[in-house]
Amino acid sequence: MAKQNVPSYGGQAVIEGVMFGGKRVTITAIRKSNQEIVFFEEPRREIKWVQPLKKIPFVRGIVSLLEASANGAKHLNFSTEQYGTDSGEEGSQAGPSKLTLILGVAVVGVLSFLFGKLLFTVVPAILASWLFGHWVPNGVWSNLIEGVIKIVLLLAYIIAISQTPLIKRLFQYHGAEHKVINAFEAGVDLTVKNVQQFSTLHYRCGSSFLMFTVIVGVIVYSFVDYNTVWERVIQRIYLLPVVIGVSYEVLQLTNRLRDIPVLRYLGYPGLWLQKITTREPDDSQVEVAIASFLKMRESEQLLAENRLASTG
Repeated sequence: MAKQNVPSYGGQAVIEGVMFGGKRVTITAIRKSNQEIVFFEEPRREIKWVQPLKKIPFVRGIVSLLEASANGAKHLNFSTEQYGTDSGEEGSQAGPSKLTLILGVAVVGVLSFLFGKLLFTVVPAILASWLFGHWVPNGVWSNLIEGVIKIVLLLAYIIAISQTPLIKRLFQYHGAEHKVINAFEAGVDLTVKNVQQFSTLHYRCGSSFLMFTVIVGVIVYSFVDYNTVWERVIQRIYLLPVVIGVSYEVLQLTNRLRDIPVLRYLGYPGLWLQKITTREPDDSQVEVAIASFLKMRESEQLLAENRLASTG
């Protein structure tokens, strides 16, 4: 199967499962405590005035992010409810709160941009000004320090939440999601044995997107001047759509260049972050990811056939 002819599917790890999205439908598969795999299906609703925006460079990234975040929230809610039902059977006062679950899922999916991007933009700008403003003048060096602070805070946050057993399993499902997409794009049969041979890293991952927003931000913010710390913070906020839009294009570019020996290294910063946000999954987790992906493909085909029949 030629890579250029392979559809680009996206996914997201959720609590005890994986979500995959196609053009017409999004499917989440969850493994319950009784080992049963249950599904949640949500058709994609096209908003006519939004569709042209998805074709405009630098705008399409913001539109796709907002659309995916809104859709992903429903699947996250489904997974947390299923987890709560399972753990609640014995009265799970020791279990993690729903907020803790959402914090973890935010790292590996597009929800991180709505949940935490503003925080990881404002706090580093304030810290960089207060801690280094007297020694480092406004300019590239100051922005580099701000970028380093962002990376340190981001890594500290991810490492901190990854210490819980639940989030470790979440990161395993994140790895299973990537393995399935890598196997599909390679054109192999989606069996557990085949899928387990592939990498847990993928160039189109939301973790890579998050890393690129830090790198792109350093460059974009270098073109604007500020006089006070609050002016710096305000600039970061209103330039956030620019950073996100450019970062999306960078993410797509690195994905297209990943098979070119030298240029493939452009995507490595994002892959390095994925070494923290993904873990090697076990066979049962890969089985759930495969079930989700195949169910999504089956539903996509059925909806396409129904649409063709209705128009014919």
